[in-house]
Amino acid sequence: MNTPYDLYLICALTALAVTYALTPLVRSAALRLQWMDTPSSAIKTHKTPTPSLGGLGIAAGFFAALLVIRLFTHFPTGTLHNLRGIFIGGAIMLALGFTDDIRKPRGLGVKTKFLFQGIAAAVLIAYGMRIGFISPEYLALALSVIWVVGVSNALNIIDIMDGFASSQAAVAALCFLLIALPSEAVYVNFAAAALAGAALGFLPHNLSSSRKIFMGDSGSLFLGFMLAALSLGASYDATHTLGVLAPLLILAVPIYDTFFVAVIRMSRGCSPFMGSKDHYALRLEKLGLSRRAVVALSAAAAMLFGACAWQALHADFTQALSLYLSVGLALLAFSFYIARLRMD
Repeated sequence: MNTPYDLYLICALTALAVTYALTPLVRSAALRLQWMDTPSSAIKTHKTPTPSLGGLGIAAGFFAALLVIRLFTHFPTGTLHNLRGIFIGGAIMLALGFTDDIRKPRGLGVKTKFLFQGIAAAVLIAYGMRIGFISPEYLALALSVIWVVGVSNALNIIDIMDGFASSQAAVAALCFLLIALPSEAVYVNFAAAALAGAALGFLPHNLSSSRKIFMGDSGSLFLGFMLAALSLGASYDATHTLGVLAPLLILAVPIYDTFFVAVIRMSRGCSPFMGSKDHYALRLEKLGLSRRAVVALSAAAAMLFGACAWQALHADFTQALSLYLSVGLALLAFSFYIARLRMD
């Protein structure tokens, strides 16, 4: 199937427009119902109660764009089956995040979150989206669940600065779109375009100084789940087996921060699930960078990692291996540098 590229643009712009238009309505409802993110602990980086649940606007834009594009496109057999899995799993993750947001500051327990995240991942697998290059099958299924839950929480963990998680999601979604385009994996292409548009549509509201809204867990968990789903739908091993590592580069920023924070916390004898100000972004801020600069640099880094992923897919085995090792060593050196900073 040869899909006109302008349909992908229409899909992205539809998601952007719907999210941009609906997010102020979500903000008004959050203010009226007092669904606010309150700076109730020392690890919170904002100073005043802020409307949350921006994830509802993001999800609305994403789903609306895919429903609209369905009117213009004849999806190949089997594609709708995959999309149903994305829709159902995404709805579960959105509901989980929504419930956690409205129960703030107490929120849901870690075990409850992991349970429903596992259910959402199982739904995705049941609809045919899982890691396909690992055997035996039970190991592939287990790693698929771990991957989906891990990426979902990685986006949730980096939602610590205005524009951070949404810009990372937009860049990653565009990278998955560009990589998936040649294969014509239509549901991945359109879902990636819709996700990028929705994330970009939310960004101005999140960065606003006068009418700010946070995406909340409803947004970060939804975006993370969708990125994990996109990564499972694309093909990476057409050139060599190392291509399957490309998603690690595309999602390098959230995955890196998740591991970095976990290692720092455990080195101090703390639980990796306990909140702290150990994130690399907060450490860059302590070095004197503004938050806007940190977000912009992180987005630029995500673009660079995405370009590395594309290059790794088109290079030979030796070149790809050298690229992965170079990125890994660079991140390791960066980790040692910022880990020396003393955080409150």
